[in-house]
Amino acid sequence: MFDRARQWPDRPMLRSYHDGAWQAITWGQFARQAASVARTLRRAGVSAGDRVVIVSENRPEFPIVETALMAIRAVPVPTYTTNTVDDHAHILRDSGARAAVASTAALAAKLALAGPLDVLVVMEPFSSPGVPVLAWQALVQDESDPADIAAEAATIAPGALACLIYTSGTGGAPKGVMLPHRAILSNCRGAFDLVRPLRLRDETYLSFLPLSHSYEHTVGQFFLLSVGSEVVYARGVEHLAADMLAVRPTIMTMVPRVLEVIRARILGQVARQPAWQRALFDRALRVGRRRAEGQPLSPLDRLLDPLLERLVRRKVRARFGGRLRAAISGGARLEPEVGRFFLGLGVAMLQGYGQTEAGPVIAANPPDACRIDSVGKTLAGVELRIAADGEILVRGDLVMDGYWQRPGDTTAAIRDGWLHTGDIGTLDADGYLRITDRKKDMIVLSGGENVSPARIEGMLIAEPAIAQAVVLGEGRAGLTALVVPHEGCDELAVAAAVAEVNARLSVTERIRRHAVVPPFTVDNRLMTATQKIRRHLVAEAHADVLARLGA
Repeated sequence: MFDRARQWPDRPMLRSYHDGAWQAITWGQFARQAASVARTLRRAGVSAGDRVVIVSENRPEFPIVETALMAIRAVPVPTYTTNTVDDHAHILRDSGARAAVASTAALAAKLALAGPLDVLVVMEPFSSPGVPVLAWQALVQDESDPADIAAEAATIAPGALACLIYTSGTGGAPKGVMLPHRAILSNCRGAFDLVRPLRLRDETYLSFLPLSHSYEHTVGQFFLLSVGSEVVYARGVEHLAADMLAVRPTIMTMVPRVLEVIRARILGQVARQPAWQRALFDRALRVGRRRAEGQPLSPLDRLLDPLLERLVRRKVRARFGGRLRAAISGGARLEPEVGRFFLGLGVAMLQGYGQTEAGPVIAANPPDACRIDSVGKTLAGVELRIAADGEILVRGDLVMDGYWQRPGDTTAAIRDGWLHTGDIGTLDADGYLRITDRKKDMIVLSGGENVSPARIEGMLIAEPAIAQAVVLGEGRAGLTALVVPHEGCDELAVAAAVAEVNARLSVTERIRRHAVVPPFTVDNRLMTATQKIRRHLVAEAHADVLARLGA
């Protein structure tokens, strides 16, 4: 980060919206502020090895304070702004952190309640009895040359602990993943080789996924900054559509849930159009998909293609700002039908795969050889093999050092140098990886049959009437689905969609019973901040519904 600042001192680096306008800082400003924060935190008692919790929405101060902490060998612990006081208490207690940084007074208040702190840095006016508070402005006042801190950062060993990132807790209490510098750097090197065909240069990246999540933390922060992209922080998911139009990004990272929502809205709007416009959209999508998949076009389709591009596809891409060169999906499984939808509309859609324990990126689709039904090929420097039971095993510099103060869990996860991912997958002859399920999520029915819930859930949410779905049935004779309908769709539409999916499933995989339930959201704790469904909590929350269904 400091090397890039010396290389590009006047280049725009970070942009955010405040005081009614988009405002940018340069690499040179970033380096001076990071060095100032590093010196001030050290004087406040933060030392090498100290864990420091960061609770902030995406904004320039996040990479500034994190770079400062890493430079003095302290250990940043990024956490979600959606965390409760109890969540923060768990992370403070588990990590042993006695210092924290919060962006707002409301977030600082939660941290003050969560546990004892020796110092709390706040970006807004805040005070709390018994908590030593440092104002952010006091941290960034030193305008002196950052050379001393940059020189110190340059001596950090690749194997040194860079940060603790807590897993999002889809299956229980979050664990602290120890990521060394080499893991993040390995991801950056591998990603650089992967995206060479895009010839990234002077890109504008719109960041909206939480920086506390390892995917955005590595890819949306360190990697894209390392290649000179300007990172623009969105005002929040609720403003994403407007921010895409204002910022006109050339590259974005997405999670499947966001893509599913965008697709559903487009299809909903198309459904309300006259028949001739619906037919035109369907033709544009069909021809675009054939072209994206390298299939030959009929003479009529070749003739119509430029017209379809102008009348349909270009207008859809304008929703993303009109300049989008690539959208990278990660963080969860992307249903192939959703990916093909965007490819058919001319959006360069790449799917990748990884997990926090691997830096996090393990594999991704090459831009010039994308197979959207796969998660692509392993990054350079990554070894991958499939175990006898189908589990994906990974080895290389990207693998974590282990779970913070959990030697038993670490030994279970890393054996003979191989990270046991817990994911089930297949590798084809060309080296493309496909994820079929989570090992621990496989459902074993009472008759002994193994069923993949992820596959069936993917088929359900591909139906226009269904927004979210969770398939259950462990130890039962058949499967049950808890289904959230799309806006404007009723129970009859949902029942028809379930029947449509059942027609394409084997007898064992068919859904015997289903129920319409309210949406799974971050606010009701049934989704993580990165839009992953917490399956076990969904089952607990709807235990009465399942009981009525006899499931």
